[in-house]
Amino acid sequence: MKALRIYAGPTARRHIEQHGLLARDVGVVPGAAGGPKGLILGPLDRFIFGEWLAKSSQPVHLVGASIGAWRMATACLSDSVTAFHRLETDYIAQDYELPPGRKSPTAEHVSEQFGKNLQSFYGGRIGEVLSHPRYKLHIVTSRGRHVLRREHGVGTPLGYFGAFLTNSVHRKAMGAWLERVVFSTSSDLPFATGDYRTRQVALSEANFQPALQASCSIPFVLKAIHDIPGAPPGAYWDGGITDYHLHLNYNAAMSEGKCEGLVLYPHFQRAIVPGWLDKGLKWRHGATHFLDNTVVLAPDPEWVKSLPNGKLPDRTDFTRYGVDLAARMKAWTAGASASRQLADEFAQWLSKPDASKVEPL
Repeated sequence: MKALRIYAGPTARRHIEQHGLLARDVGVVPGAAGGPKGLILGPLDRFIFGEWLAKSSQPVHLVGASIGAWRMATACLSDSVTAFHRLETDYIAQDYELPPGRKSPTAEHVSEQFGKNLQSFYGGRIGEVLSHPRYKLHIVTSRGRHVLRREHGVGTPLGYFGAFLTNSVHRKAMGAWLERVVFSTSSDLPFATGDYRTRQVALSEANFQPALQASCSIPFVLKAIHDIPGAPPGAYWDGGITDYHLHLNYNAAMSEGKCEGLVLYPHFQRAIVPGWLDKGLKWRHGATHFLDNTVVLAPDPEWVKSLPNGKLPDRTDFTRYGVDLAARMKAWTAGASASRQLADEFAQWLSKPDASKVEPL
């Protein structure tokens, strides 16, 4: 394998050594926040959901934040392969007007356009997502508390500064500023919630789009979504703020019988960072016992260097390319196309799972 690396926690590695890896072994699939980085996971998504998991019949919990929530909701659509292709093309083609004298679009404009895109993408099809016979969807959002309860020009920056300082001391203490709210099609969560302040809300036709848009609403880049139907009142932001890479306690949920199987995690890197504010806190990037039964599929760092600009697509490309939409689309399309190698190598490995290729997570 030249492009793909496979990492696994100790329980998952023992399972692969003894039994290999079959579609029926998978009980949870997470989808991380990370904006354009998620584009390189498109071919893996199409293979996993369109071909491989289709060979099994067990229920599977899909947990997503931000673009990961968009991906996991897309997996619940009928003909998900076609839907994943559209997600990729729509995401690559997104474009926003720049007001005179500004280097970035306004949060109001981005939110308005993004909301229209979601309406176009899922319009008339929300029922497919909510009633999928196998997939249980969980959309992760971050709800502001106290000074962050309503979006405000002064209070919001101050609130996020307070969240940053608090999180630097103790991640769980950040729950005083922001709580995890999960919108679910299942009453059971596939992870325990003792690690961080959490609420669960039933996902419905009325709250699907606002919940999904909230999960993708990066603070100061998009506007918060307020007062989502069926959920506690307040401002809701990107699920990646509280759960950037969904470093969740899947083990505990499985021991409690709330879900079964391994966690299969298509990801864009080896490290599973707990929250967005933990990106600079390297000591929180290591694997914990939460991930003992997790298998991570990620690109080889050396292969990433072969992509345009020697990196994964990311939000800095909006600034890098500015108003040159065609150049950004060309670079992102090239990265997404090259990542077909990840899916091809995973399919080849599955035909004869070699435990020696699985590295410790």
